[in-house]
Amino acid sequence: MTPELKAVVVDDEQPAREELCFLLDHMDGIKVVGQADNGVTALTLIGDVEPHVAFLDVQMPGLTGFEVAQVLIEKRSPSHVVFVTAYDQYAIDAFDVNAVDYLLKPVEQARLDLAVQRIRQRVSADPAADSGIERLVRMVADRQRQRNQLAVKVNDRFLLVQAEEIIFASVEGDTIHIAAGQVAGTSNYRTLDELQTRLDPEVFWRVHRSHLVNINKIKEIVPWFSRNFMLRMRDAKGSEIPVSRSQTKRLREYLKL
Repeated sequence: MTPELKAVVVDDEQPAREELCFLLDHMDGIKVVGQADNGVTALTLIGDVEPHVAFLDVQMPGLTGFEVAQVLIEKRSPSHVVFVTAYDQYAIDAFDVNAVDYLLKPVEQARLDLAVQRIRQRVSADPAADSGIERLVRMVADRQRQRNQLAVKVNDRFLLVQAEEIIFASVEGDTIHIAAGQVAGTSNYRTLDELQTRLDPEVFWRVHRSHLVNINKIKEIVPWFSRNFMLRMRDAKGSEIPVSRSQTKRLREYLKL
């Protein structure tokens, strides 16, 4: 008889955590034995219950899912890892070839079934032959470093800027203009959608179809027509960015306006 898999679910967002637990609870041969809402608590939980698999959200306060995985490697934990994230599709193919798995939110039942099947194969395999998680963590670290830098064209040169330095990006015609710190230039990305996949969705908001802003670089929120807002940014020009009606609601909720 196939032994029952023990699982823990780690996500700082309760609805996402509950949804994944719901899906797992309706599967045969796997049981959720614990939940955590941050990486620090997750490490304690994993150490206490020693699950076969930990489903780790990628972006969490304290320790990210990747940092939790790195600690598990250092401790030689027998627990396997499945990363669960809202990151865009561009990375999925790269992770699918690794032994540990990577699920995109919202998690689909069929894709979860496949992940559990892979984990079951890993549990029954020789632990000494298991280096998949280490390869995945190294790959993710490389991709994270790539996401943290962006090339901005200024005249005939390309300057590398840190993602957190970007103040806003705007599209005019076929050109994307970027303001970052004291740098103002253009990007080789063809669309704001492409650029947005390289940036942290929690920090960079598409406040208008033509504008992407770093919410940490907003200097002033100016009331505008029809109860909308105009954002005055922290670049040298104090650029003003319009906010669409749908994003005005999101901004009100986020800033408690």
